[in-house]
Amino acid sequence: MTSAAELPASSGSKFKLAQDSQYLADHDPLKKSQGVYVTVHGHFYQPPRENPYLDAIERQPSAAPFHDWNERIHWECYRPNAFARVLNDKGELLGIVNNYEYMSFNIGPTLMSWLERYDVEVYQRILEADAKSSQRLHGHGNAIAQVYNHIIMPLANERDKYTQIRWGKEDFKSRFGRDPEGIWLAETAVDYPTLEALVSEGIRFIVLAPSQAQRCRPFPTENDPHPAWHEVGGSQIDPTRPYRCYLKPTLQTTSSPLSATKTTTPESTAGLPYIDIFFYDGPISRDMGFSDVVYNSHHFAGRVGAAVRGDHRPAQLISVATDGETFGHHKKGTEKTLAYAFIGEFPHHGWTVTNFAHYLSLNPPTWEVELKSITAWSCAHGVDRWQDDCGCGGEGGVWHQKWRRPLRNALNWLRDQLIEVYEEYGGKIFRDPWLARDEYIQILRDRSPANVSRFLSRHQNHKLTAVEQVDALRLLEMQRHALFMFTSCGWFFEELSRPEGTQILRYAARALELAGDVAGVQLEKGFLKRLGLALSNVEHFKHGAEVYRQLVLTAQIGFKQVASHYAITSLFNNHNNALSAQDKSPNLQTYQKRVYCYTANELDYQLQRMGALTMAVGHLKLVSEITWESEDLVFAVLHLGGWDFHCCIQQFTGRRDYSHLKEKLLASLQQASAAHAILVMTQIFGDEAFNLQNLFAEERHRIMRLLSQETLTRLDQLYTQTYRENYGVIMAFHRDELEVPQELQVAAEIALGYRCMMTLRSLEQDITETQLSWNHILELEAIATEAKHLRCRLNIPEGKQILEQLIMRLLWQLLHDANGSFSTDIQRLEKLIDVGYQLNLGISLEKSQELYFSCLHSQIVPVCLSNLNNQAEATQCSQLLKLGQKLAVDVSIIAKKLA
Repeated sequence: MTSAAELPASSGSKFKLAQDSQYLADHDPLKKSQGVYVTVHGHFYQPPRENPYLDAIERQPSAAPFHDWNERIHWECYRPNAFARVLNDKGELLGIVNNYEYMSFNIGPTLMSWLERYDVEVYQRILEADAKSSQRLHGHGNAIAQVYNHIIMPLANERDKYTQIRWGKEDFKSRFGRDPEGIWLAETAVDYPTLEALVSEGIRFIVLAPSQAQRCRPFPTENDPHPAWHEVGGSQIDPTRPYRCYLKPTLQTTSSPLSATKTTTPESTAGLPYIDIFFYDGPISRDMGFSDVVYNSHHFAGRVGAAVRGDHRPAQLISVATDGETFGHHKKGTEKTLAYAFIGEFPHHGWTVTNFAHYLSLNPPTWEVELKSITAWSCAHGVDRWQDDCGCGGEGGVWHQKWRRPLRNALNWLRDQLIEVYEEYGGKIFRDPWLARDEYIQILRDRSPANVSRFLSRHQNHKLTAVEQVDALRLLEMQRHALFMFTSCGWFFEELSRPEGTQILRYAARALELAGDVAGVQLEKGFLKRLGLALSNVEHFKHGAEVYRQLVLTAQIGFKQVASHYAITSLFNNHNNALSAQDKSPNLQTYQKRVYCYTANELDYQLQRMGALTMAVGHLKLVSEITWESEDLVFAVLHLGGWDFHCCIQQFTGRRDYSHLKEKLLASLQQASAAHAILVMTQIFGDEAFNLQNLFAEERHRIMRLLSQETLTRLDQLYTQTYRENYGVIMAFHRDELEVPQELQVAAEIALGYRCMMTLRSLEQDITETQLSWNHILELEAIATEAKHLRCRLNIPEGKQILEQLIMRLLWQLLHDANGSFSTDIQRLEKLIDVGYQLNLGISLEKSQELYFSCLHSQIVPVCLSNLNNQAEATQCSQLLKLGQKLAVDVSIIAKKLA
């Protein structure tokens, strides 16, 4: 980059100013191609993990202490990259960088949908980053699209290829407000039919691995009308320039409309459709994933600099690409490396940070490339990793992947059967069934009843009845799951029964079920026969059909399971009071509640207790928000105390039958006999019953905690009594440097943890009443001191969260609410932060740090610098800056100005 010292001196005249402006324009690498450009591309992606029946991710124990892997990786990677920290030598915060504003990236639509629901702040930071990069790079944003749910495009049929691209484009446009210029192919898997589909859909460029190129050559010129081809099949292609790939008739293998392009001679490219391709730098990209180069921004810049060509070309691009999760998840803290590289190291070397679209606008290709026939970035055997026992993904172990081909064959067979169902029954509903599928993404982005109704009205070939509307949505969902069952992760690893393989089989099962609901076809037997050929490495499963029976069928959910979930959980909700005013319909006198992707309309509910027994009887109408299916059900649930529940469900057969049923059930409870009540329930409902284990995991765990609370409270009190009675004994052991008996040490840790939680909950109550008691803070300080003396480790994750939220709320009030007592409030906040560290709970003050930093330059500094002569204001400013130091924010420059 040109430094200010290199600019010509200005005389102040208009003519000279004009000259300076022209000089700046001529030497601006963002406008005119010159020098070294750097692009770091992150492929951010998580497979769809939602339960196909609930449209929600259930708890994944392997991701503990987080709820699931999306949440875990979010806190390790996606959020840290949105708020990447630049630190000084003391570890204090100098700046916060939104890495998405500087890196090229794609984020899978299924992941973006989750981010939008889970952390809207980070989601908005990503959208803002693309907008800001677009402003900086003259209309070319950092984000590119992705094929929708990460299927291997060369293995997809032609319709699925187009739907994946169209869904990916539409999802991108609905979020970023613009059409994508480029798209990321799952595993960069590509063949020429895929290129044809991309060109047909208006995609300008893609990014591939250098190993995917076969040969390249410069464009013909007058001096060299027939330039020689350079064979580069061994990853020898020069990745510092873009290439143009023409779709020549000799390379096209499908009956795509693009194949009808006029015949040309082998050397002629005039009039041929094409797509531009960037090949990332393979060695640097591998080093990013498999070496320590990204742990230090100086080393990272040095590694990038080693790839710069010294052949005096006007411009060149050093581009690297890797999984975005590398930065923070696979390699902890490396989002900081990226941040400092973007704003420090790269500019220091005079390199321009850009993205592929911007570089392409400055440097259109001058070379042509031809690709190998079928390739991907993570398989040395084309795309066999997703269809054959090629060894890739085996991790060098003894397990085979012979299951891959039968799994692929089974799913291809099922897909083709579902096509027949869709065309036959969809043809009776939609004007163009395949156009309806391509535009179904509009419903996936917005499932509101009004939007769904507009969609159906637009695509129906006649006015649909309520039953036909349900069938229409079932058919579209059947096709969605038919696409999801090809998500690449199902084949990526060494074993079919892993969660990834099980997940794609669950999508297949849901598609089978929906096909049966609409057309009455029974495809499961044929599917299982083919799955039986997919041999598992795990003796317990034997083959894919057993994986399906044990891990897929057992996870299927119907209306009865949803109703039983509602019935059992109703016993633990403050039933009527918990429902908001808008939930109550004055016309139907019903209560409405959401159970995952179902709307539960409670038409009647009665609860009765008799001794230790509790019974609830109700009438419930459930409606699926996805397919609009509905069921009218009656439930009865008996809580026998503790962990024992007996719940029964049946169809609603009329108000008279329901009234009689309810009367008989509630009368059975009057005998205060659990056996008699269950006998009557069995007579009315039959033998099928549900219990606590049938609840969906989230609510089951909540109820388990509630049921355990009374016991745990008694134990806490018992341990507290034991601790108090033996405090002197424990101290004696410590005084003589002897190991404290385990029973007494555990009693001390539990007692102090219980006391800490009680105090923190009292503090929570304080803050809701806009006050914060010094006594409670001092009590926490005493607990911390006691725990330190006794070498107790307080294991209270909930306490950690409460403390972090308290500090965040107090800081917000301090910065935005002028009604409090400033000096007292800031002293209490500082004390609470100190106590948080003394308690050794592992608290994180990152969000509080971000809040303070966001206000530092917009509020704190202007106020401080404008009130230097006001002693009271100066004192407040000094206190605020001291608080910044407490939060590990570098305020040294401002403090010096005020000194």
